[in-house]
Amino acid sequence: MLKTFERAALEAGKAIIEVFCDGCPVEMKADESPVTIADQEAERIILAHLQRDFPEIPVIAEESVAAGKVPDIAGKSFFLVDPLDGTREFLDKRREFTVNIAYVENGIPVAGIVYAPALGIAFSGERGSAEKLAIDENFAVTERNLIKVRKQPAESMALASFRHDSPETGLFLARHAISKCTNIGSSLKFCLLAEGKADVYPRFTRTMEWDTAAGDAVLRAAGGSTVTMDGQPLLYGKTGAAADFDFANPHFVSWGSTKPAPAQAQ
Repeated sequence: MLKTFERAALEAGKAIIEVFCDGCPVEMKADESPVTIADQEAERIILAHLQRDFPEIPVIAEESVAAGKVPDIAGKSFFLVDPLDGTREFLDKRREFTVNIAYVENGIPVAGIVYAPALGIAFSGERGSAEKLAIDENFAVTERNLIKVRKQPAESMALASFRHDSPETGLFLARHAISKCTNIGSSLKFCLLAEGKADVYPRFTRTMEWDTAAGDAVLRAAGGSTVTMDGQPLLYGKTGAAADFDFANPHFVSWGSTKPAPAQAQ
């Protein structure tokens, strides 16, 4: 399955970079988030790969959902796709945007890839094994290295969203006596935890499942965890909640430590 993910992500990343270099017009979706031809073309490419190799598995993809195309996933395993995570970074010519593809089984992301085409790196993980990949200018993999989370250090490093920080984040860091915090965009935060370069990523503002599933899959495969504020694993395939949108995540904390601490915000 990861082979398909890898081929799809690399092809989608190539299409994104072509638009990134040339520039493109921007439209606004109903939720006031931006969408570009890069998002749309990348999703078309990814869906073609998944439907060719796994036609029986439904796909929840960000732009398709925005267009009202939502397959039935009740009682099923499914794919989650964010063809361009970090569209605002992309538009601002920041290089942290990613292609995200994940496979969810029984509510758990068990396989995923996160590809940052402008940085020439990707991260993939499946069932207890995670890798960091080096990608060259021809969109070919040139190096693979196994990655794992690190043990909790004496002074933890936290990660926060570049654009969606919150007062609750500061409270969480204070409660856990964490003074070091770096802001970074897109799902790369999960990947930095997975490769042992940081320790915790608390998130107290809105995310959707396609934003997090691929990075979460990589993190879990590397030995980390993502939990909700009651300490339970973050689950995927959340639909039918009257108080929120389908596929919306609650607040969560991702841990790169082999011994994650409780996830209370305050």
